Amino acid sequence: MSAHDQHHDSTERAHRVLVVGGGNGGLSVAGRLRRSGATDIAVIEPSQTHYYKPLFSHVAGGTARAHEAVRAQADVIPRGVTWIPDAVTAVDPANRRVHVASGGTVRYEQLILSPGIRNDWDAVPGLDQAMNSPHGASNYEFGLARKASQLLRSVRSGTVVFVQAPGPASCAGAAQKPMYQACAYWRAMNVLHDIHVVLLVPSPTIFGIPEIDAELQRSIDEYDIDVRTGTLLHEVDAENRTVVFGADGGERQQLRYDLLLAEPPQKAPEWIRASGLADDDGFVAVDPHTLRSTVHPEIWGLGDAAGTTNSKSGGALRKQTKVLAENVSAVLDGREPTSSYDGYGVCPFTVSRSTAVFAEFDDQRRLQPTLWRSSYRESRMNWIIDRRIFPQVYWRLILQGRA
Repeated sequence: MSAHDQHHDSTERAHRVLVVGGGNGGLSVAGRLRRSGATDIAVIEPSQTHYYKPLFSHVAGGTARAHEAVRAQADVIPRGVTWIPDAVTAVDPANRRVHVASGGTVRYEQLILSPGIRNDWDAVPGLDQAMNSPHGASNYEFGLARKASQLLRSVRSGTVVFVQAPGPASCAGAAQKPMYQACAYWRAMNVLHDIHVVLLVPSPTIFGIPEIDAELQRSIDEYDIDVRTGTLLHEVDAENRTVVFGADGGERQQLRYDLLLAEPPQKAPEWIRASGLADDDGFVAVDPHTLRSTVHPEIWGLGDAAGTTNSKSGGALRKQTKVLAENVSAVLDGREPTSSYDGYGVCPFTVSRSTAVFAEFDDQRRLQPTLWRSSYRESRMNWIIDRRIFPQVYWRLILQGRA
């Protein structure tokens, strides 16, 4: 009986390794395990569509077409891995069972939780309404990224506000990427001088690593961007097109906008806490090095949903999936897990329509370049890697557990 046949009945099924989440982390670790010889692996993922999210910033910024970021989920499942098209509603660790929305349960020997992070549009009053208005968009959801591309291209004057949300967030700095691309476009159209570009950033500096701050500051000065550091978005009035913002606990200011591009606050899926697997922030409580649950040794956490010390990003996932696959393989073979994740994270910043800065760093926010020593400096090569090479590597190698 195939995954699709069993989907609608409420019986119980069982798999040796069960992966929750069919995104970058879930498919990549499933593929790695399959390639290392593990069998009977299943992935639970409700979405019929798979997105390569790093391209959303390029779609919003007008340097990629929307279709490049999408594939059918069925086409990206690693060979030899079963896909269960369903949604998880709860985990019952005591009985090693996962409950799914269709009413059934799935038993497991080893459980890998990689459900990603949720956009919490309701966390800021009025933000959801603003996104649904003709003057709001975001590069954090596929439909809104397509909308952003059209809106940014049509601006010729006025105030455009970009918002970076406070952590925990997935590649939080990505909120800046469409901004730099839009500024480069407006400059080419000779209208940049008529546009007031405002960026609200929650951190004390633009990124938090001096070398990266200096690189980004050069672009900020070049485009004359009005950066408000240490600032949170408190409220949006979509009808009157105003944002209320200010330092946490500080004085609040109001600003009228013509276009709002916002990154939403983000949070872990609710069922993680409800299943007794969460840390204080609601993410899967894991050992940050082995990625093993601190409460149930047969459960593992991966990617944005895991309570690790690193900055949440796809680049962090590549290193995490390798470690986790090695550790789960060891446990399946009756050995102790010895592979260790080093806290690496990466955030490529497209600072024009043809150049990028690569922020590669560890969980202490120290530079940790892997490409070459000066990869944090703005270059054309960085842009080619981010825009052209990474998407190909993702679709062809990463999702199959080959990179």
